[in-house]
This record gives sequence, C-alpha cells and structure tokens, in this order.
Amino acid sequence: MALSNDEALKQSDELYERYAKPLEAGHWGEFVAIYPDGRTVIGEKDEHMDDVFLRAYDEIGSGFHLFKIGSRSVGRMRWQGS
Repeated sequence: MALSNDEALKQSDELYERYAKPLEAGHWGEFVAIYPDGRTVIGEKDEHMDDVFLRAYDEIGSGFHLFKIGSRSVGRMRWQGS
C-alpha cells in the first residue's frame, strides 16, 4: 500500500534524522539514498544526484528517499523501471 503524502513526508523526516544527519560532518553537500529499512547508498564527492539515484536503484531497487546531506529531502523515489 502506498503512503499518503503526509506519511511519506513524516517517513522522510525520520529517515533523515536517523541516517543522514549523522553523515553531515563528513559528507555535507553530497547525496544519499536511504531506504525505509536503513540501507544507504552515499554519493561520492561531486557525484551528481542522477548518478546516486541510478546506483541506488541498480544496487538495491526502488523505494528509497533521496537527500542532499545538509538539506532536507530532495525527493522520494519510486520508479518502476524496466
């Protein structure tokens, strides 16, 4: 069952606080994909958001939230790729 917008925003905030906030000191400005179960894919220095998106999807699959560390949610990703 899909989350409502309010539920998705709440989940996004919780994921950021729990998994991305601790990364701020060493990864400020980088992108991270975080799955609801806590798995993360952290972008390399200067790696573009699209690259992190594709790498997270290729490595784990859909259903992640994408953040720019130090900023709040960039977007919630649910993609049914082929």
